[in-house]
Amino acid sequence: MIGTRLPMPTAVRPSAVVDPRVGDLGPALLALEDGTVFPGIAFGAAEAAGGDLVVNTSQTGYQEVCTDPSYAGQVVVMTYPLIGNYGRLIDDDQSLRPWLRALVVANATAAVLADVRQLAALLRDSRIPAIAGVDTRALARHLRAHGSLRGIVTEPGFIDRDAAVDRARAVPRWEDQDFVGQVSPSSIMDVGAESEGGPLIGIVDFGLKSNIVRAMRRRGARVRILPHTISRAVALAPDIDGLILSPGPGDPARLDGPVALARAIIDDGRPLLGICLGHQIVARAAGAETTRLRFGHHGANHPVRDLELGLVQVTAQNHEVQVVGESLPAGSGFQVSQTNLNDGSVEGLRHQSKPVFSVQYHP
Repeated sequence: MIGTRLPMPTAVRPSAVVDPRVGDLGPALLALEDGTVFPGIAFGAAEAAGGDLVVNTSQTGYQEVCTDPSYAGQVVVMTYPLIGNYGRLIDDDQSLRPWLRALVVANATAAVLADVRQLAALLRDSRIPAIAGVDTRALARHLRAHGSLRGIVTEPGFIDRDAAVDRARAVPRWEDQDFVGQVSPSSIMDVGAESEGGPLIGIVDFGLKSNIVRAMRRRGARVRILPHTISRAVALAPDIDGLILSPGPGDPARLDGPVALARAIIDDGRPLLGICLGHQIVARAAGAETTRLRFGHHGANHPVRDLELGLVQVTAQNHEVQVVGESLPAGSGFQVSQTNLNDGSVEGLRHQSKPVFSVQYHP
């Protein structure tokens, strides 16, 4: 219920929720803007940080979640109870650093001795706080009942509940922040030499995951990574054969420039793929509306049905916003191609005559 006052644990040892090989930093709090407080044990950086809470139901992939730029500004709650249990492989990072504000887990575990392969080391090196000992499934139910909430993970030793709630309420609103501007690069970068041959794919980076670049390279393409502020002339340079609008964090309603760019690409007729935030930008370029979901889609178990083929695939997702299918103009040339079987929301668009399509999930 709103304003839940949970008792501070007295018998739980820190080593019961944080593996001694990880090392704990002492008691801390997760406080929500509605007055709910979850006590726990700090194990990330000795910092405090806040943002909107999102629940991720994935059993694996915590490293990819932490380094995915689309989680920028969010406090991520992992419902799977053992996080850190298979270590970290640096090559699997999705960007050069973690972008989430804080991490909330039930148990911080460790399967490896090398510090560099510990999830906690990644968080500490990047000044990202984390808290263990939280009943993350109860927290997930709370968020499903009350919708998205702002929260804060306090610094180690800060256990004043009322003050923590006040700090949670002071966290800036998600809608008011420019997350794409934080994660997008400021310069163009080419991956792959012209002498290799193959098509050149331009990727407009709104919060690009490195695996998208690797996936294109495996398919024989060269890649040109473009800032989100790129001009139409550069994005539609003669040597670019097709474009991708990448995933990313934040609200597409703030991104008038990228929407205008997407409209120019659609008019140009070159192949275009929009992914996640890129999908929402394509939809707005087509004239559709977007709205914020009650608590977003986060995790690796979202069933999506292809309306033409009738096939269903289980997908990984991380987004706060949905495309309103009914708002798609009849004369836009676009149609809804895929839907979410859980809530019926739009999961894909396809143009009826041009090589333009988009998906809300991570393909």
